[in-house]
Parts: sequence; structure tokens; C-alpha cells
Amino acid sequence: MSPATSPVTAAAIQFDPRVGVANKDANLKRTLELVNEAADRGATLVVLPELANTGYAFETREEAYAHAERVPEGPTTDAWVALARERGIHLVGGLTECDGVRLFDTAVLIGPDGFIGKYRKTHLWNREKLYFTPGDLGFPVFDTRIGRIGLLICWDIWFPETARLLAVQGADVICSANNWVWTPPPLFDDAGRCMAAYLTMTASHVSNVAFVAADRVGEERGGKFLGCSLITGTNGWPVGGIAPAEGETIVYGDLDLVAARSALVWNELNDLARDRRTDLYDPLLGYRGGSALPR
Repeated sequence: MSPATSPVTAAAIQFDPRVGVANKDANLKRTLELVNEAADRGATLVVLPELANTGYAFETREEAYAHAERVPEGPTTDAWVALARERGIHLVGGLTECDGVRLFDTAVLIGPDGFIGKYRKTHLWNREKLYFTPGDLGFPVFDTRIGRIGLLICWDIWFPETARLLAVQGADVICSANNWVWTPPPLFDDAGRCMAAYLTMTASHVSNVAFVAADRVGEERGGKFLGCSLITGTNGWPVGGIAPAEGETIVYGDLDLVAARSALVWNELNDLARDRRTDLYDPLLGYRGGSALPR
């Protein structure tokens, strides 16, 4: 086996942020503690959950605005940038972004040299539609020192187009910041895995791209969160196991990020990229093309 070209230790941080402006500083402090813990364990790519600095269950638009920050000029992004520089890591985290009068559910990507880019959640879940504007940045893939990184947020994984669009643009890894919520049962199978974990594994497998998916835990204003954070290899199987549904923890997994560039070729006659019949289904799906990068 060839040595890893871009070896990273990925970490998916699972914790319990608390909604309420009075809790915002404590949430941020907790993210810094957990990212430092992951870095102490050798992690070089760290992913935090969706809305990691604010909690999730806003009751009014006024409350959502009170939690929001500009990106990248806000205090949370500044603190994450400083930590990523200090520890020499790549960091993904979710927060509430304000842009003029619009609010977005946003994930930021930060590297050792500072802010790299952001993704605004495209598919809004339930009451998110009352506060947030659907994302308007498309599905960007960011070039970094360790490879090409795509971002998704939570409910996006239920739409298979999202991961595929990142993959065909050349993403080597997809980092997913999540607040997966409890829905009507059944919630878990006999192995304790939730549907969101299986959807992440499936998206990883069918596009041959690694995932680092961080979810939150705990209860908040009558809602409960699913945990089950995980990291997958390019074959879709979990690396380092799947986190339990309850309790703060960090899932670790060793990845070769650029392995995705050759994983598309399964055997001498099957090449995932070439086997796709885009001539038939791209027009039906409304795709208009894009800047697909070679894998």
C-alpha cells in the first residue's frame, strides 16, 4: 500500500451548547477547550457542530439576531482563527451569521493561516425557516494545504445532490456540522445508529469521499439531539466508530485526504465518474454544470 500523501487525524466534536445570549461566552469557551483537547490528541482537522457557539432553539427572531455575528469579523470567528493559528490545525464550526438584515445558519472553515471561507446552509429544517435565509453561496469547495474541503450542515445530508455536487467539484473530504434532532420513532436501529449516520455513510460511499460529521447532544427547550457523530473513509464505513446518542465525546479517525482522488476507480471496468450518465439525468435534475475539478 502506498504511504499516505496527505495524512490527517480528524476529530468530530460532540457536545452540548446552550441557547441564550447569557450562555454564548461559555459556549465559545467550551469549543476552545474541546478543540484544544482534540489538538492535544494529534487532531489536525477538527469539526464542531452546527450553531456551536449559540445553541439551536431560538424562540423569536429578536433572539436569533441577538446571537448573530458577522463573518469573518465576529468574535467567535476571531477566537477560532487565533486557536487554529496557534495549534496549526484546520477547523470547521457552525454559528449564526448576520449579513445586513439577513441571518444565515453558517459553517466557517479556518486554517493555520486564518479564515478560508464559509458555507451557508441551503436546506432549512422546520422553524429555521422562520429565522434564517436559505444559503446563497452554492456548494463551494475550498483548496487548503491538506486537500480540498467541502462543507454541509445537518438537514443537507437528506438531499443526495449536495454531497455529490461537492464530490464532482473535487472535494477530498466533506465536513458536516450538525444539530440532528429527535424525530418520530424509530430513531435508532439495534446497533444504536440513527438514520442520519446511515445517510452520511451512504453519501460517503456513493461518492467515494470521506466525511467528518459532528453532531450535538442534549436537550433544549423541549427538543432533543441525536449525537451519533462519525468519521468515514472513502468507502463509507466509519473510522473510529460512531459516537453514542448521549454524552459529550470526540470521535477520532486517521484519513489520507487525497485518497478520494483514486477511490473513484473500483476495478478495471468501473470508474464512478465515467459511469455517471449525466447526459440523461443532469437535465432532469436541473443542473447547469459547474467547475468540476479532476479527482
